[in-house]
Amino acid sequence: MGVVDRVIANSVSVIPRPVVRKISGRYIAGECLDEAVETIRDLDREGCVATVDVLGESTGSERAAAGNLEQYKQVLDALEEHGFESGISVKLTGLGLNLDQDLCRRNLEEIIEYAAARNRFVRVDMEDSSYISVTLELVLEMHERHENTGAVIQAYMRRSLKDVVRLAEAGVSVRLCKGIYVEPREIAYKDFDTVRQNYVLLLEELIRGGSYVGIATHDEYLVWHGLRLIHQMNLSKDRYEFQMLLGVDEELRRIIVNAGHKVRVYVPFGEDWYEYSTRRLKENPKIASYVAKDTIGSILGAVRR
Repeated sequence: MGVVDRVIANSVSVIPRPVVRKISGRYIAGECLDEAVETIRDLDREGCVATVDVLGESTGSERAAAGNLEQYKQVLDALEEHGFESGISVKLTGLGLNLDQDLCRRNLEEIIEYAAARNRFVRVDMEDSSYISVTLELVLEMHERHENTGAVIQAYMRRSLKDVVRLAEAGVSVRLCKGIYVEPREIAYKDFDTVRQNYVLLLEELIRGGSYVGIATHDEYLVWHGLRLIHQMNLSKDRYEFQMLLGVDEELRRIIVNAGHKVRVYVPFGEDWYEYSTRRLKENPKIASYVAKDTIGSILGAVRR
């Protein structure tokens, strides 16, 4: 299946744009804020909370970075207006990191302060390996002044154990995920089971270190280990949550919610849906299996009609 998924992922560029749009509707909450609000409302009815991502990274101008900053403020205002218990996720390249680090720092602190005034949390997303060090430095710097700042750690990176120890010592909230970017073997684990084992190790280190942990996975093996550690360490519900992507394994999401655990869903939206969708498929071939199923289903449905 891995070979098939990778072939599909490498063929993304030839998939017609309308087909990508239809498929992406499952994973993206539309192009505008009103559509994202409706998605969050549906999740709220299910007993879930959200972290909202405005699509648009690797900005090429200060104006574009300022536009992203303004959109995040609008998101925070909407969350406040509707009374949703949700926060935001930001990518530093979307706030100008590729242009100027000081510009990015100013934009990041501005949105963190804006969120803090509304009692909202800001999760700084992790991007590919070239951004890990600068992202963690900015997160640690911001967290010293603003406690509503959190980080993301990718379990497949060989450096992640040291990063986890450092973040836990600083009391930073961490979202722990497997990682999606294609990285060289010298810096990232490639074996599936090794990544799983490292995930469990990092999760245990974060819990023992006192960090609030976002257990971000759709892998039920890792969900089980998360539940095992929660039980064995008698972890209170204010110390952790599970996190999942919009539209992925909704059945498992319901199972976790019905068991009484907090679940936060990653809700991306924006005009850059096509770029996000195609990039996501190329970077994470496993999602291609979902695409294949949806595409085949759409084709068969059209034929039957």
